[in-house]
Amino acid sequence: MKAGIWIRVSTDEQAKGESPKHHEARARMYAELKGWEVVEVYDLSGVSGKEILSHPETQRMLDDVKSGRIQALIFSKLARLARNVKELLEIAEVFQKHGANLVSLDENIDTSTPAGRLLFVVIGALAQWEREEIAERVRASVPVRARMGKNTGGIGPFGYKWENGKLVPNPDEAYVVKRAFELYLETGKLLTTCKKLEEEGLRARKSKFRPVTLKRILTDTVYRGLKRANYTRSKGKGKSWELKPEEEWVYFEVEPIVDEETWEKVNEMIRKNEEKYKHVRIPKEGRYLFSGLVICGNCGGKMYVYPYEGMKDPVYRCRCRNKVRESLLEKKFLEGLEHLVVKPEHFKNVAEEEKKKIDDLKEVKRGYENEYKKVKHKIERLFSLWEDGIIDKGTFKTRFENLKKQEEELEAALGKLQAEIDFYSIKEMSIDFIIDRARTFKDMWNLLEFEEKKELVKAIIDRIQVGKEKITFLFSCPEEFMTFENYAHIYRDSWHK
Repeated sequence: MKAGIWIRVSTDEQAKGESPKHHEARARMYAELKGWEVVEVYDLSGVSGKEILSHPETQRMLDDVKSGRIQALIFSKLARLARNVKELLEIAEVFQKHGANLVSLDENIDTSTPAGRLLFVVIGALAQWEREEIAERVRASVPVRARMGKNTGGIGPFGYKWENGKLVPNPDEAYVVKRAFELYLETGKLLTTCKKLEEEGLRARKSKFRPVTLKRILTDTVYRGLKRANYTRSKGKGKSWELKPEEEWVYFEVEPIVDEETWEKVNEMIRKNEEKYKHVRIPKEGRYLFSGLVICGNCGGKMYVYPYEGMKDPVYRCRCRNKVRESLLEKKFLEGLEHLVVKPEHFKNVAEEEKKKIDDLKEVKRGYENEYKKVKHKIERLFSLWEDGIIDKGTFKTRFENLKKQEEELEAALGKLQAEIDFYSIKEMSIDFIIDRARTFKDMWNLLEFEEKKELVKAIIDRIQVGKEKITFLFSCPEEFMTFENYAHIYRDSWHK
């Protein structure tokens, strides 16, 4: 794996002995122990962590993640990466999206390990909860502003603009909207209407018309004089949106662009066309909670969700006609988290050995630190002797070079020792902690974003076998976490090994 090293040490911290070289050496030693190749160093020494997202080095690092130049970033602690929680989460999202790993040495987080991935999901969930608390206060003001006909965000729908606090037709765009309604009445087809609009040189606000864009315009009540507001909610940055319950929708009157009769005729034609061309869509991998993990226990084939109009509970189906509802898989998955069994005898000796290694390393490190302090004191004393004229320049140079060599050797040794301590500390991360977090996921489940739920499922589940009478969840357990047992769920609502 190719890794990058992130260094950000403030000027004040450097004055206290927190040298960038020390942070780099520590990270390089950790990478060496992991068998990773360090290909890049991102140095923001002296830069404040309050706002780093726009910094050229940060952008260079993110570009390297997106291009695949680095697959991991090592840093001393999260506060060194960014002090701004919002920016930290944005950086983490880029890494998650591109399958890259974050390694925080002080917090013992390595997202290339199952423990690290689980821990990051917890951190992300808590941060999301905090964001939701703030967003909820903002959302509460939206319906009030909407009922008053005030701007609730954005530049207004195509064909309109906000002017003096009111939504009024935009003459240039309003003509295009009228023409779109006229052409659809003539053709009765979305794609044909889009082509005719293009032939006439008419475009939407940002691009040429496409069927989905055109349909959204033709079915929007705003063009007949009734603006709908507070009817959607975002699923998160970079994600799609969803409709809110109809009782939360707010309407207010605006100047219409087309008359009521035209709008009704167009929408009746659209409804009839939808009925005529209804069909089952092809399955989309990765769109559902357990995508790619569900295997048929009868024939061994993969099971997919085949979406259809009005589908509320996705159903995973196999060609042999075996099927299972996602709601059942989710329910049994959460029950499974509560029934994970820990076998202390499997890891007790290993954990004790790891702890002893860490204690021994810390003891050795303390000895080196004492030697390092002595050498630093000797260097300071040497400078005093030279400044006071007690020793000549030649003697100073000889002694200084010798002491400087000792200082550098001790710095290198301390860096290596700290890297080993980091390595074993992350490896020794408490199994009890992980299991405790896994057992609380049932309570946290509804706080998680859909993508975070999928990450949790992928971190824990290797595959799910669906047979005629039982569902078997096979947990993914690397060697250091062989404390989990796999379970099969019998349809009679009981769990068996």
